[in-house]
Amino acid sequence: MKNIMLSVIAMAFIMVSCNQKNKEEVVKSETVKNQEEPKATDTVAKTDNVSGSVAPSDYVNDIIICYINLKNKLAKDDSKGASDNGKLLLASFNRFDTKALNPKQKKEYLDIADDAKEHAEHIGANADKLEHQREHFVLLSKDINDLITMFGSNRKLYQDYCPMANDGKGAIWISEVKDIKNPYQGSKMLTCGSVKKTY
Repeated sequence: MKNIMLSVIAMAFIMVSCNQKNKEEVVKSETVKNQEEPKATDTVAKTDNVSGSVAPSDYVNDIIICYINLKNKLAKDDSKGASDNGKLLLASFNRFDTKALNPKQKKEYLDIADDAKEHAEHIGANADKLEHQREHFVLLSKDINDLITMFGSNRKLYQDYCPMANDGKGAIWISEVKDIKNPYQGSKMLTCGSVKKTY
């Protein structure tokens, strides 16, 4: 029992440290004044008083924060920043403890996460290849959309759509602000796109 408690405390400390890094990225994010900014909370470090486990929604919140920071770097044509945030997103997915999920949820989550982790890893490994990162971001955004559909979100989010992304086939992304800041076009056409859905 003592070892379990020490493990839980150590895990909580690691998550707070990682979440703090996410907070710093969110704070550094240069968004337009008066827009909603994602605000990371210490939800990942909070535990359920009965079982000592972290709620799935807290892990999802951490993943969403990492994704939003990655999206914001792509919108600024910052491939190095996108790479750094891709690595943070991968770590966030790896932290997700599936023990609190029922078997059906666990299977659905793992299907989403396996795909999303592959895309986050590619984005993280290609700091000098902005267009390659954006190709993976198309598929990653679908995975994040599926994750939000499955678990919901504790903040207002927008599903945006760019008809020109993905070689003209169009692609969605998830945003924390209503104003369009296109991660697929960046400075070329930053405001290209429209809001399709609100979560």
